[in-house]
Amino acid sequence: MQKFFSNRKLVIIIICLIISFGLMTLSVSVRNKRSTPAVVQQFGNDIVGFGDRFVATPINGIQSGFVSMKNLLNTYQENEQLKSKVDQLVQTQVKDQALEKENQQLKRQLKVGATMTSYNKINAAVISRAPSSWASQLIINKGQAAGIEKNMPVIAGKGLIGTVSEVNKTNSKIVLISNTAESSNRFAVQINANSGKSLNGIITGYSDETGELTMGNITSKTKIVKGDRVSTSGLGGVIPQGIYIGKVASVSEDDYGLAKKIHIKPAADLHDIQIVSVAVKK
Repeated sequence: MQKFFSNRKLVIIIICLIISFGLMTLSVSVRNKRSTPAVVQQFGNDIVGFGDRFVATPINGIQSGFVSMKNLLNTYQENEQLKSKVDQLVQTQVKDQALEKENQQLKRQLKVGATMTSYNKINAAVISRAPSSWASQLIINKGQAAGIEKNMPVIAGKGLIGTVSEVNKTNSKIVLISNTAESSNRFAVQINANSGKSLNGIITGYSDETGELTMGNITSKTKIVKGDRVSTSGLGGVIPQGIYIGKVASVSEDDYGLAKKIHIKPAADLHDIQIVSVAVKK
């Protein structure tokens, strides 16, 4: 015991620890009782806060500068890409106008008149789509008074979504290509292969699981690959030619291995349809 207390340094350390714990306890109790910290604590907090701001301000400025520089570079790259796309779009529009003018001149010269690709558009809004028939039909706010007739094709967004199944004076019912009834989604289509050849056929079904149209009973040797564009062929006599439908998603064989099935991903979003265009043949 005498040896323990004879160690003066150890005694001083113990006393300092006791005093420190006591001050900490007193500070906590005073802080809990007062609505504001003590003057000394406030002064210390102010000094620490000022130091933090003094150090953090230049660091945040440098960091913001790097972020701004990075965003500026990204904006420049995106701007260059958009300029390129705008230039391509302008070129495409000019080319389309030239081709349309040339087509009209050739029609007049040959006295052909309207062809399967000739149609006008009647714009309409969707006014009803029942949850029970969400994937099969909807109703638009245009009918006989606007010139709409049964079996006319309906376009929304990027591609075909269905055909007119019933026409009233001021509204019409549209049967969607996602309707699983066999008699509802059969229409003539044409696949434009990358090889330059075309393949004609009939849409024979729709899969709710994959959200894809099916073009069955294909015996042609034409090579069809994923990404080939699909459009209406106009061979049915009702739907005009050249209305975009979608792209080939995959090609498979039928159950007997004698013919091919072509699965087509529709270009239009069949779950979000608000505005449509009815194609009226000229």
